[in-house]
Amino acid sequence: MPDETENLILDRVDRFLEREVKPYVRDLDARDEYPQAIADQAAALGLFGATISSKYGGLGLSACTYSKIVAKTAEVWISVSGLFNSHLIMAAAVERYGSEHLKQHYLPRFASGELRGGIALTEPDCGTDLQAIRTRARDVGTEYLIDGSKMWITNALHGQILAVLMKTDPQAEPAHQGMSLILVEKSHGYVARKLDKLGYRGIDTAAVEFDRVRVPATNLIGEAQGQGLQQILNGLELGRINVAARGAGLARVCLREALEYASTRTSFGKPIARHQAIQIKLADMATRVEAADLLVAQAAQAYDRDERCDLEAGMAKLFATEAALENSIEAMRIHGASGYSKEYNIERYYRDAPLLAIGEGTNEIQRVIIARQLLERAGQ
Repeated sequence: MPDETENLILDRVDRFLEREVKPYVRDLDARDEYPQAIADQAAALGLFGATISSKYGGLGLSACTYSKIVAKTAEVWISVSGLFNSHLIMAAAVERYGSEHLKQHYLPRFASGELRGGIALTEPDCGTDLQAIRTRARDVGTEYLIDGSKMWITNALHGQILAVLMKTDPQAEPAHQGMSLILVEKSHGYVARKLDKLGYRGIDTAAVEFDRVRVPATNLIGEAQGQGLQQILNGLELGRINVAARGAGLARVCLREALEYASTRTSFGKPIARHQAIQIKLADMATRVEAADLLVAQAAQAYDRDERCDLEAGMAKLFATEAALENSIEAMRIHGASGYSKEYNIERYYRDAPLLAIGEGTNEIQRVIIARQLLERAGQ
């Protein structure tokens, strides 16, 4: 993408965030209210179609440009980037693996934001170990009959559709060969219940129940059953780049606000930024931000080259989200008691940051993925 085109898009995103998001964040976060107007404006801006091909009405943005949008959004409110991240993972699965019928039927409506949704993987008894899921889809001819539960699902309450990972053959060995990804619309009959959270507020996160929900057999993503786990794991590369970009954005805004506060708050007759103890914190925070940005860019570039990038995405996700956590804590320490007050944004950053280390695969599992890829690439 030419630099001038990317700059134009990023400028439009900046204006959207400044005018339509920033003035309302504190109130929406405090009331944990879904930002319907912001979601509608994001759709009008094309963000729900950011990475969907222009062939289907999307913007067709590269992962590099998309990650910059996400980082900018996270600097204002990470919940807004959550509106379209899970949605775009769902769309990517359809675009990569779906039948042409499925693509033509759904992708234009995904791109416009007419249909907004996400992915339903985690269950009450399993998260990282996806092969242990219990949600079942029985093939009854022209339909699937679905029973089961999902947990911590983004866009389940206010969205209209989910890409659901489920067992189509519970007896398959290994288990992943019996797992499929199927599009389920809310009109098919699933029920969502909002979950309360410490941070990442505003955006809907829900428990979802499927009780004999009937879905057309044509909503299977892929040519045959048993391909769902690999399909969604490939899609999570983009999701992890997104979460890494959120971490980089959050780490950066923590640094910026800590710098501003440290430059104006005085102690012992001079700004606290002139005290060595604070300077060491600021130096470490800034270094984390720069390193996080570089790792996110490296992962996005690999994704854009259509290379396998679970190593790069895992490294970016691990480092950038830990950077967000550490910078949020250091920003609070620099602000002192003021950082604990809702008068400042720091307490929100402090509540939001932990989600990034948990979502899209915990940072503990990222380390395992990184190590396995290092060994594989070394021929071990």
